[in-house]
Order: sequence, then structure tokens, then C-alpha cells
Amino acid sequence: MGMRDLGRANWARRSNLKHGASALALLFGGIAPVPAAAQLAAADGPQLEEILITADRKKSFSANYVQAGTFRNARQLDTPLTVTVIPREIIEAQQATNLFDAVRNSAGVTMSQVGPSVASNLQARGINFEARSSYRLNGSLPTVNLIDLPLEDKERVEVLKGVAAIYYGFVPPSGIVNMTTKRPTNSPINDLTLFGNNHGTIGGHADMSRRFVDDKVGIRVNAVESGLDYGIDKVDGNRRLYAVAIDVDPFENFHVKLDAEHIHKKVSEVAIIRLPTLTAAQIAARVPLVLPPTPSNSSNLGDKWMYTDADSNNFLAHVDYKFLPNWSVTLEAGESYLNRDRRFPVFQNYNLATGAGTTNVTFTNKGEYRNVNYRAEFAGAFQTWILEHEISFGGTRNVRKQYVPVTNNATNLAQNLYAPIEHAEVVMPAARSITNPQKIDDKGLYVFDRMKYSDWLEMVVGVRRSIYSSVTAATGRYSAAENSPTGGAVIKVLPWLSFYGTYIEGLEEGGVAPLVAANANQTLPPALSTQWEVGIKAEPIDKLLLTLGRFSIDRSASFLNSSNVFVQDGRTTYEGFEFSATGEINAQFSVFATAMILDAKVGNTSDLTLIGKRPENTPRFAASLFAEYRTPWVEGLSLTAGMFHTGGRAVNAANQAYIPGYQTYDIGARYTTDIRGADVTFRFNIENLLDKNYYAATGSSLLATGLPRTAKFSTTFRF
Repeated sequence: MGMRDLGRANWARRSNLKHGASALALLFGGIAPVPAAAQLAAADGPQLEEILITADRKKSFSANYVQAGTFRNARQLDTPLTVTVIPREIIEAQQATNLFDAVRNSAGVTMSQVGPSVASNLQARGINFEARSSYRLNGSLPTVNLIDLPLEDKERVEVLKGVAAIYYGFVPPSGIVNMTTKRPTNSPINDLTLFGNNHGTIGGHADMSRRFVDDKVGIRVNAVESGLDYGIDKVDGNRRLYAVAIDVDPFENFHVKLDAEHIHKKVSEVAIIRLPTLTAAQIAARVPLVLPPTPSNSSNLGDKWMYTDADSNNFLAHVDYKFLPNWSVTLEAGESYLNRDRRFPVFQNYNLATGAGTTNVTFTNKGEYRNVNYRAEFAGAFQTWILEHEISFGGTRNVRKQYVPVTNNATNLAQNLYAPIEHAEVVMPAARSITNPQKIDDKGLYVFDRMKYSDWLEMVVGVRRSIYSSVTAATGRYSAAENSPTGGAVIKVLPWLSFYGTYIEGLEEGGVAPLVAANANQTLPPALSTQWEVGIKAEPIDKLLLTLGRFSIDRSASFLNSSNVFVQDGRTTYEGFEFSATGEINAQFSVFATAMILDAKVGNTSDLTLIGKRPENTPRFAASLFAEYRTPWVEGLSLTAGMFHTGGRAVNAANQAYIPGYQTYDIGARYTTDIRGADVTFRFNIENLLDKNYYAATGSSLLATGLPRTAKFSTTFRF
């Protein structure tokens, strides 16, 4: 099947985009009569900058540089998109151990469909991140996010919001979550951290870095072993991480980076609640959908034996060779593999008066997911008349395969919403039938140019040629071969003040039907998404970055329809503002604040009852604030406090009900001292200080609760 499903009208809006690459070639080749060889070899012309994350701001709540996508190595101040960089200082101050712990600091990023105990299933601006393509390691490898991705071996997390097709191919316009690994350091590191919480979690983390062979080889190892207890009834588990990062610099301007991770997590999955179902007559009579009262955050309608048990391995090799002062080549290859046993509990068919209902447990035996990724890129810096260029052109290929067993092995257990019942274990069936394997092949060629005129104007222009195919037994073959353009500009009014504007087009996969859908695991055809954004970025004082952006995204609408079928029907627009203030106000006070106002609505759909409705799980307002005060009266003592707010969200496409907005508060403290020549840091944090009960996520007719109040503590010894 071709791309006719996208609608010819969508593609008609593009004016001769199939000739975009040719136009760019004319632009680069014809603007100045300068001999090519002289430009390539000129040592006194524009130079390619080498930015090392380890050389970015230290001990700061902000960062100078971005590492995600085509804007990698660009200053945040000069990046014409909304990018949230959560540096190591925030991760440590909050004792964050998984992705949601970190990205909750970015306004508009919420949980979707399921709770936070197993994996970080995320949305941004009301748009889902895709578990197999939206989460990147070191700006490149798409890691399979069906298990919590740990942060102990990560230097930072970046959320690049919006359409990111030019560099990453077929991804949703929610954006990209990029995780940058810790690299070997010049000086040795010997860190040991012991950590736990008030519910019974106990664990340890070792971090070691060394250099060898006249400092040409660096190795950094991170290892974590931990039990898991969230303070939720009938939930326990364990996790581990073994990670190694290797840097090899055999000769000048030639760099090799190798990364390997083994991740394991086994934890009881907290039962989620399915929405009640209204009949057609009730809907016609405007009978309201009544949601169950928010359960206690420590209750569980599942059982301890309902485990998700997953193992994941990620490997990435990266080679950079700067063969001229202003030209380099980059080669990358990587693989992400995950296998998972899952016992997925859903509480449904209940009576709100008595609480009596059924927990449906679906068994998935050894589901397998594999991503293989390649990239080759040339990058160069040169001048054409009045413009300085930093151009990159290359190709990527990402092959994603999944083998998910048929989920017809299920059991129904009597359960009660108000008086949970414990059940004896039901053994996972040994049968494993895979009738609908999937293979996605996402290839692309791209060219992207950052142009600079004087010190006050920067322009970006680029295009990607995508060649995509998706093959499944159930839905056949979908394919696409189209161009995705990008254009934008940054105007520097002052060295510390920039205005920007960007327009981007992209293609995204149509989404995968959730397990509760009648067409579970079906992949929908690809679709077009567009985005424009304008904004202001300022650094009025050193190390404090302020941003304000106005964005608009138009994309295909995907949702569960009234027949419980996951469909692609119509368009949805997302328009809003985002604000952030990150960094240091003075020597004692650091802040990380974000806010989002969003107007999202469905339009142009065959179901006229949905037009103008808000997409499910999409808040109108979200905000976060986290601050640290380094006390002048006790050397080494810092105090922290945080607030995280998410507005009310529609539970389904028909907006039949809304889960209430919620707000949680955190407090904490850190004390660093010297004990017999070793630096020792003690940390203590309380999350959800007021022990609020709330629905953390909805979507696909599901409701999931948040976590109870948790006191975290840790001690780090640096020898």
C-alpha cells in the first residue's frame, strides 16, 4: 500500500519539494566564485568546533550546548527550537534514577496510559513519544523504551520538542528525548553511592574512570544493583545496570567512542483501571461518564506475581575523523535489543457502587524488539562571499523489528476497587505464537546548513529525503518516499538576546494500537506533520537562560474510536507557549523553572462529534519549579524545593470525562564534607511531600495512579 492514506491534499501543500535537494545544491554551489579546493583546505577560514559535554558548564542548573539532532554542538541561545537540557546537577539534586524523574522538569511532559513503576511511557504537548524511535542514546541510537532507562551512567538528558524528522526520520512531533552518557574523564574517578528509600529500596552504584596508554584510551564503568519498593501494596522487584564508555584517540583529530549498556528490571506491575463504557443510547442521552474515585496511591488491584521482567542491551560505536581543519567525517553503528515477559493487569467491568469487578491479566511471553542503526555524515565549515557555513550532509538507516506473541493468553480474576483481593499465581503459559511480526526500514539522506552573517544573523536550511517501509502480516506493507524541509533564522539583537523562527515538516509513524484495542499491536500508516515556532532566548546575567516560545503543530489524529478500534482519522492542531528559566541567579541560588500553555483540538475528522475536542491526556497548562539554595552559614549545605503541576486531561477522544489536575511538592537537602581525605556527599529528598492521591496518566481508555510519598536518601564517597 502506498501513501494515498495520507491524503493528496497534505502533499499538495508542498511546492516542488521533490526538487529540494537540487535547490540546496545550487545554493551551496553557486553563491560565490571561490575555488573549491582552496575552500576545503583553507586553514585560516571557518573552523569546525569540537564541543565536549564534559567541558560544558559544571555545577550548574543550565548548559551552554545542545547535543540532540542537527543542532548538536550549537549554543542553546542560538538554537531555533524549544530544547530542555536537564544536566547532571539536576539529576543528582533530585536523586533521579529514571527518565520520568528527569523530564518531569520539562513542562508539558507527562506520563501516558500507564503508571511510572515499570517504564517511562511519555507524552510532550499531548503527543506520545514512540517507544522504539523517540528515545536516543548520544543523539543517535534509538533505544527501546519498554523498560526504565536508568540515569546513573548519563551526564544529561535533553528534550528536543517538536518535529525532528530531518535528522531522525519517522518520529512523532512530540520530539526526541536524548540521553548523553558519561565519558571518561582526564582525572581518575572512584565513586561509590549507597542509596535507598523509606519503603525498603536498598541499592549501590559504583562509578569509575581511568585513562591508559599515555591518556589515549579512557574507560568509564558504571554499575548499579538495587532492590525496588515504591510503597505500593503487592509490588516489589529489582534492577541492575552495567555500562561502559570507552574513548580512544589513536592520533590527532581521530576519535573513537564506544558505549555498551546492559539493563535489567523485574517489578510487579501495578494494575491500571479501564474506563467504564457508555452505550450508544447513554451517549445520545448525554449521560455523563463517571470515573472511579481516585484510589489510594499505595493500593494495587493486581498481585505481586504480575511481573514485567525485561532485559535490554544497547551498543553504540562512534568514529570522528577531522581530515582537514574545516572538514570531518562521522560514522556510527549501533543496536538496541530488548526482550520482555509481561503480565499486564487491567481492572475493568466494575460496579462503582460495590467496587466489584474483574482484573484481566494478559500474558506476553518473551516479546522481542530490535533496533539496528547506521549513520554516515560529512561536516564542513567554509565561506561563500558574506556567509559562513557549517554544513552537514549524510545518510541514516534504522531497521526496527518486533516479535510480539499473540496476547490471547489471558485470565480474569475477581477483584474489588474498594477492598482489593489477593490471588494465587497463575503461571505464564509456555505457548508462544508470533503471527504478526513487524519490520520497519527507515532510510534517509539529508543536508543541513547553518549559515552566519556577521555577528547578528544565523540561518538554518535543510531537507531530508526519507524512504520508509513497514511490513506486518496483519496490515501488509506501507511505504513512503518523500522530502521533509526545514528552515529558520536566529537574529541576535544583542550578544545575550536572540529572536528566532523555524518551520519544519516531517513524517511520523501512525502509531501502534494499544493492548486494550480491538486491533492491538496494529501499526497505522505513516502521516505528515508540520510545525512552526517563533521565540526569544536571553541570557541577561551569566549562567541564567530565559526562553519564551510560541509553537503550532499540525498532525494526523489517532485515537480509539467508539468501536474500540485504534484509527487514524482527521487532523489535530497543538498551539501554545512555553517558558523556561534555568541556571544560576547568584552564587547561592539556582533555579530550573518551566511552564506551558496549550490549546489542542481535533478537526477535519469523519466523526463529527470529535471536532473541536481536546486530544486525550493533554493538559491546557503545566509547570515545574525546582530551586536550590547553597547556605552561606553552613559550608557544604544546600537546601532544595520543587513544585510540579499538570492540569486536567481528557480521558478519551470524545472528552467524556477529565482527570483532575494535580500538584506535587518536593523538598530536599545535600551536605558535602571531607572525611579522612574522601569527599562525602549526603542527600535526602522527599517526593510528593503531601502524599497526594492523583491520576498520573490516562489515554487509550486507561487510568493510572501516581506514586506515594517517598523519602530518598543516599551517600556518595569519592576516594
